[in-house]
Amino acid sequence: MRLFKMAVAVDQHHGFKPFNRSQRCKLQSFGHLDQNLLELSQTSLSHSFELAFEADNIHRSFSTPCLPLTTLAGEDLSSPHPRIEIVRGSGAPVHALVVEVAIAMASGVQPIPLPSGLGGAYAFCNQSGNNIAVAKPVDEEPLAFNNPKGSGCQMLGLPGLKGSIRIGETGIRELAAYLLDHGGFAGVPPTALVKFYNAAFSVTTDAATVSAVPKLASLQRFIGHGFDAGELGPSFFSVDSVHQIGILDIRLLNLDRHAGNMLVMKHDHNSYVHGVADLVPIDHGFCLPEWLDDPYFEWLHWPQASIPFSDSEFEYISKLDPFRDAEILRTELPSLRESSIRVLIVCTIFLKQAAAAGLCLADIGQMMTREFCGGEESPSELENTCLKVRASIPHVFRNEETEEGSDCGIGGISLGDMNQGEWEYFLEIFNKLLPAVFEDKKCKN
Repeated sequence: MRLFKMAVAVDQHHGFKPFNRSQRCKLQSFGHLDQNLLELSQTSLSHSFELAFEADNIHRSFSTPCLPLTTLAGEDLSSPHPRIEIVRGSGAPVHALVVEVAIAMASGVQPIPLPSGLGGAYAFCNQSGNNIAVAKPVDEEPLAFNNPKGSGCQMLGLPGLKGSIRIGETGIRELAAYLLDHGGFAGVPPTALVKFYNAAFSVTTDAATVSAVPKLASLQRFIGHGFDAGELGPSFFSVDSVHQIGILDIRLLNLDRHAGNMLVMKHDHNSYVHGVADLVPIDHGFCLPEWLDDPYFEWLHWPQASIPFSDSEFEYISKLDPFRDAEILRTELPSLRESSIRVLIVCTIFLKQAAAAGLCLADIGQMMTREFCGGEESPSELENTCLKVRASIPHVFRNEETEEGSDCGIGGISLGDMNQGEWEYFLEIFNKLLPAVFEDKKCKN
């Protein structure tokens, strides 16, 4: 029997329950596990871990619901064994993912650096060599001080590649996309925020440093795929799949939906031939900006985007509740700024009213995207509408610097600088103004 040391997320009061929802988890690290444990199927994990917890050598430490960037007081970092702890994220798919990564780490699997992208990203595989998860450390994001690909030097919290999204905050947006993909409508893979202890990421060469500071990262289920969208082209994709991703992107004002972050699920050859392949959206770190920035929707001019919404899609849109979604984010991700949450509310209202007015996905996406004419960029129709509403609110937007957009890009349309009364008035006028805006769009079509 070999000695293994591993960590798994467990319910705080009732022992290990990998499929139990829990907003605050505790970590259990334990030894004296039989080799067979690491080869068990997922369906037998619960019983096996219950047996393992009967061992005498059990260490417990508690996670925290905040997102610390430094070691927390009282954390036990003395163990040399790699382990993982959930910081944010819950539910059966998330817990199953973390358990699989914990087992892989316990069996000696090291994170494998991925060459693509501008930030640090690492794959974890199981003992069979199959990829199971992708981790993206916060301090290795593009431009971050610990970036392993030569683009880092700046501190967390400064404006990043997208000025409306700060360095070190893409991980919380990855989780936000998963939380808001109700019922797995768009297929966002299970995602969590985790802390890695003693995991050998590539930028860390000093063993003492590895054990001294936990590594905060987003963790997402790896999706096996045959291609990405750029390798096949839109004619291969199902209408439903394009619509589902587009609806998510509009709600979140995704600034970076390109072909490379839409994966084509593995199907037989006939699926590709007949154009029914499904897409899986990944990489949501550039959604929910702090102001109404210019989105990028790869699907905007695909033929599927011009097809009207189906009855089931319209029903899904009609049931979206932007204020309930806002509360989900405030509760689950308290570090996400209110300005970003207000962007979600405005974009969801815009989507709901546009769909009710009979506009298709392409129409809505075009109204949210800025136009270029003569080498100059002009505000989108959504931004122009918000500017009109802002101008109607007395004594609010009198700061010339803000109006010129020195901090917020074209139009300076930040929604976070209003007090609660002003914000409520803004939403009231915005809702009243939209029907005329959409009617004008239909006339132009």
